[in-house]
Amino acid sequence: MNHATVHDAVITGAASGIGLDCCGDLLERGWRVFALDRASGELAGARERFREAADRFVPIECDVSDASSVATAFERIGAMTSSVDALICSAGIFRTGSLLAMAESDFDAVFAVNTRGAWLTARAALPLLEQAARPDAPARIVFVASAAALRPKAGGGAYAASKVALTYIARVLAVELADTGILVNAVAPATVDTPMTRKLSADAAHSGYTVSGVSPLGRVAQPADVTSVIGFLRSPGANYRAGAVLPIDGGTTAAFQPK
Repeated sequence: MNHATVHDAVITGAASGIGLDCCGDLLERGWRVFALDRASGELAGARERFREAADRFVPIECDVSDASSVATAFERIGAMTSSVDALICSAGIFRTGSLLAMAESDFDAVFAVNTRGAWLTARAALPLLEQAARPDAPARIVFVASAAALRPKAGGGAYAASKVALTYIARVLAVELADTGILVNAVAPATVDTPMTRKLSADAAHSGYTVSGVSPLGRVAQPADVTSVIGFLRSPGANYRAGAVLPIDGGTTAAFQPK
């Protein structure tokens, strides 16, 4: 971590779901959070939600799939801090449909946000992460992948492929940054109760795609279930963990469960 009293984090997809929950967790711990999302209205809602920590919650409109948007966001961040202790890449989109029937625009959008966006963000954050990293307190990058990277589903092939690619980026980047004091890992949640998942469920009758739903543990995950594992990956207890992809799925990918 850096030497300042307040630690700094950048979170993408920060206006809803897992990203929003991560913002709240870090704000409660006294961190300053640079919250990136392209949904300006939802960012405004997040600002209101965290109004008691308004001095440490910095919403920045940013489309992670657009290199110029990412660069502009990090120019603003760099003007406010000289180092960043953690980058959490949670921005993601889902497009349903069989692979060969999917529109090219949908296929490209999924990879642009889920894979390229995380890569662009990590690249832009690297100088600030390097400034924060110390041998006894590494800086962190955590990518939010998906259990779909471990067990793909028909109708969600493009999403699964984009998340597989993201896990490989995490693994290779962990090795490439091993000597910099930056630890890179990924989490792989299954069904999480987020706005994106709720919309997929609502659209199931039209799209034909159904989410995995209840895990062997008898429920779907809440965002806090994912945030807690991300918190572990930020902690000293994970100081020797690099290139890991941790399932957060209540056993969903552990074994096939006949219905």
